[in-house]
Amino acid sequence: MYPPARHPVPHQPGQPFKFTVTESCDRIKEEFQFLQAQYHSLKLECEKLASEKTEMQRHYVMYYEMSYGLNIEMHKQAEIVKRLNAICAQVIPFLSQEVRLRNQQQLQAQHLSHGHAIPVPLTPHPAGLQPPLPPGAGTASLLALSSALSHQLPLKDERKHHDNNSEHPRGKDCPVCVYCTVVVDILAYVCFCSSVSMIKVSSGIRSSPPHTCPWPSPQLVGHSWWKTVRFLPSFSNRTITRRMFTAQSFILPVCLYLCPHFTCSFLSACVPVLSTRAYSFHVSADGQMQPVPFPPDALIGPGIPRHARQINTLSHGEVVCAVTISNPTRHVYTGGKGCVKVWDISHPGNKTPVSQLDCLNRDNYIRSCRLLPDGRTLIVGGEASTLSIWDLATPTPRIKAELTSSAPACYALAISPDSKVCFSCCSDGNIAVWDLHNQTLVRQFQGHTDGASCIDISNDGTKLWTGGLDNTVRSWDLREGRQLQQHDFTSQIFSLGYCPTGEWLAVGMENSNVEVLHVTKPDKYQLHLHESCVLSLRFAHCGKWFVSTGKDNLLNAWRTPYGASIFQSKESSSVLSCDISIDDKYIVTGSGDKKATVYEVIY
Repeated sequence: MYPPARHPVPHQPGQPFKFTVTESCDRIKEEFQFLQAQYHSLKLECEKLASEKTEMQRHYVMYYEMSYGLNIEMHKQAEIVKRLNAICAQVIPFLSQEVRLRNQQQLQAQHLSHGHAIPVPLTPHPAGLQPPLPPGAGTASLLALSSALSHQLPLKDERKHHDNNSEHPRGKDCPVCVYCTVVVDILAYVCFCSSVSMIKVSSGIRSSPPHTCPWPSPQLVGHSWWKTVRFLPSFSNRTITRRMFTAQSFILPVCLYLCPHFTCSFLSACVPVLSTRAYSFHVSADGQMQPVPFPPDALIGPGIPRHARQINTLSHGEVVCAVTISNPTRHVYTGGKGCVKVWDISHPGNKTPVSQLDCLNRDNYIRSCRLLPDGRTLIVGGEASTLSIWDLATPTPRIKAELTSSAPACYALAISPDSKVCFSCCSDGNIAVWDLHNQTLVRQFQGHTDGASCIDISNDGTKLWTGGLDNTVRSWDLREGRQLQQHDFTSQIFSLGYCPTGEWLAVGMENSNVEVLHVTKPDKYQLHLHESCVLSLRFAHCGKWFVSTGKDNLLNAWRTPYGASIFQSKESSSVLSCDISIDDKYIVTGSGDKKATVYEVIY
């Protein structure tokens, strides 16, 4: 009756055989259920294997791209070394015997520590027959060359050198010689700054390298061309800007215009050196800065995003100075002039706010808004002496209390983990501590001598961190009500964030730097990707990464603590505020072009 190919469940001892139609149907049903269970088990295993295969393919592609990029970079660096060797081979023969001997001694002293010395030719060679320097000696030779040039006397001797098969006196009246000096000085200074990792990327911020820089040389300072060019913005106060170090705006035009000795082929070799300079530096206790070698897992691993995708734009209508995201991630609150707007982002196509909370005075900007952990209460502060407490649990949000302080403005807010206390950064420098249950002021932390601009609290609620316009960051013990630490900076503090896992504090400053401090050790990291002041900063709740935004329209994501750049997004205007959802899957920013932007974080 049944096909012989069926494989029944093995008969168990003591179990009676089923021969009737009903029993046979039961037996078929049991077989079917057994096979169905096996099918589901195999299906789950197949799905697991498919996901593992996809993940392996993704890792393969990623490692292939990394290998390909490293291969290209290796060839590029080899070409740079080759061209730098050619530069040094062309310039060194024009130096005096004494200067070249000093040059050789410097190189030998530098390389003997590595177990080998570099021979440098000591006798002049005809043009085109100069022996090349060994690989790896290019940058060191150029630095030694610039040092040698800086020690030469003014060029008033009667030595001659060749230029396009014609001879002319080498002296102050020879423009070609001066231009040669200009070009060599510029290139030497660029390479020197790269080698000591002290190129500043912000305008108007002075920086002194840890060694004496051999630039400009005496010949350059005494020339009329330098007396004119030294007043240009890129040269004044010896401040080096990122814009100065681009081939289009500085290196190629100056060198090609001034110096017929040098060609485009070797000038282009300097451009990759400038474009790939380090942006993350470790600062030791004695102030020494060293570029950070990122570990292999800096940008991979669980909890580390790959990039962020813009999924929504919320047109607020005014400059958005404050943003926050609800938990669970459904609503975004944007603070502008005189009101907070509430947006439902669960529907990506929704372009209108679901409600509007009129706060403070109509013409005053909201500077901060914070949700209590239960998501039922919103606290709003800004350019007014009052804080508004909103009840969001009612069908229509309403103000349930207002807190009045003596300060004319509140710049930032923080809420204790138990939702009992609110901390407000006041424009007079004080930190006001509010009892949310009784709506009363219970304490003020005094220490900042100028406005307190930013604030964050530890996860256990025992420590508070504040930054101020007085160039200081301070920590406070909330149990004893006293100041614990003070960190002094050379720039105003605009934003800060305390890592949820402890130990690290990130600080965004007016001078465009982001500094990541260890809270118990003197070690810190200094990050240089922003080109203008850093206006907001927020840690992901996992603590493995954080974001910063700035006046340069950038949203930067960094790896904690050493600052490897994870991703970067450029908006159309200054990015004034940011927040990250509790599950680290969404980022929202508020900008100067009257809108907020919602990003989905891709892992």
